[in-house]
Amino acid sequence: MNASSPKRSSRRLVRIGKLVFAVSVGLVGLFVVSAAIAIGLNRPAFGKGAEAARLARMEQSPQWDDGVFENPQPLWNDTSVTGMANTLLNASPFATPAHPEHEIPVVRGDGSVFDVPPESGLRVTWFGHSSMLIEVDGTRILTDPVWGPTASPFPYLGPKRWYAPPVPLADLPEVDAVVISHDHYDHLDYPTFQAIKDWDTQFFVPLGVGAHLEYWGVPADRIVELDWWERRQLGPLEVVCTPARHASGREVFDQDATLWAGWAFLGPEHRVFFSGDTGLFDGMKEIGARLGPFDVTMLEVGAYNAAWPDWHLGPEQAVLAHQWLRGETMVPVHWGLFDLASHSWTEPAERVLVSARDAGVDAVFPRPGESFDPAAASRFVRWWPDVPWETAEEHPVVATAANGQPPRDPS
Repeated sequence: MNASSPKRSSRRLVRIGKLVFAVSVGLVGLFVVSAAIAIGLNRPAFGKGAEAARLARMEQSPQWDDGVFENPQPLWNDTSVTGMANTLLNASPFATPAHPEHEIPVVRGDGSVFDVPPESGLRVTWFGHSSMLIEVDGTRILTDPVWGPTASPFPYLGPKRWYAPPVPLADLPEVDAVVISHDHYDHLDYPTFQAIKDWDTQFFVPLGVGAHLEYWGVPADRIVELDWWERRQLGPLEVVCTPARHASGREVFDQDATLWAGWAFLGPEHRVFFSGDTGLFDGMKEIGARLGPFDVTMLEVGAYNAAWPDWHLGPEQAVLAHQWLRGETMVPVHWGLFDLASHSWTEPAERVLVSARDAGVDAVFPRPGESFDPAAASRFVRWWPDVPWETAEEHPVVATAANGQPPRDPS
């Protein structure tokens, strides 16, 4: 009896092992099937790649190399064990919360504010992240509109927005153009395009991005697809597609298959610049020299990490970019709506305040849904509630660039 006990124990372990294996296979299978169903149901959100004449044009671009678009300066990523461990640690549950712990003071409206033209001829309304309505010299431009619930192809997975859109899409005034910087989900939003694809407007996009829009039902004759430094007239305004240092892609196998860009809007009285997503690069000096000076620059300041410092500007480098671009007033964007990095949600704004003060740069922080008119007498206060603040001198943040290096002298 006792001699057979080890055999029975062994058989029991085998049976348990088989059961665990079967359950594991079942769970994996269930996950795979669920993922396949989810992808199938949401397949349109992934978009579609360029073909035929559109692809042929992309292949003629100076930025095209060996089947993809390339940056003039490659993106550096810390793939060392230390770098990856640091990234994972920062993203752990023990890290500083990256999401708001209090309600964000959103300025909500029905669009009636747009019934009265801006006093100066220039007004910027920030809806959160990189979504803005820019009114410049009688022309209205909507940038990177994201009215959907998540920054992902799924309405129930991925980074969720922290507050409802300040103004419903249906309450926005008629716009002369919708401008897209690149095809990442936090900038090119499928649910939003389902709502605006029939608008009587023009859609300005970098090379290749037009394929997504056509797939979603935007008429081809309303899509203006540009390479870097190409220009188009929009009423009294000249729209210029400018270089950027970033990436693109909406799924695993389409990385860098479309171009990324910034945008300059040159009017008879005012000039404004929208960076899209970009790392710091010397080409910003050329943009400032050729197209500036700018009355307002809208530069992305959030979603950064020392392990991938070249993907986004980060706070201090955004202030430096503003100087290179020869900007007068800076409106920090690409923050305050989604959790896309491990830093706390207020950190980009806090660090911009410190760096802008040190550099003598005028940085303006409208609340989500609030408008900024350079001619207005009032300036914006520090409205975010999560981080105690008495004076800039007492703030503990040290002005360092996103990659941990001191910002370079703009001269």
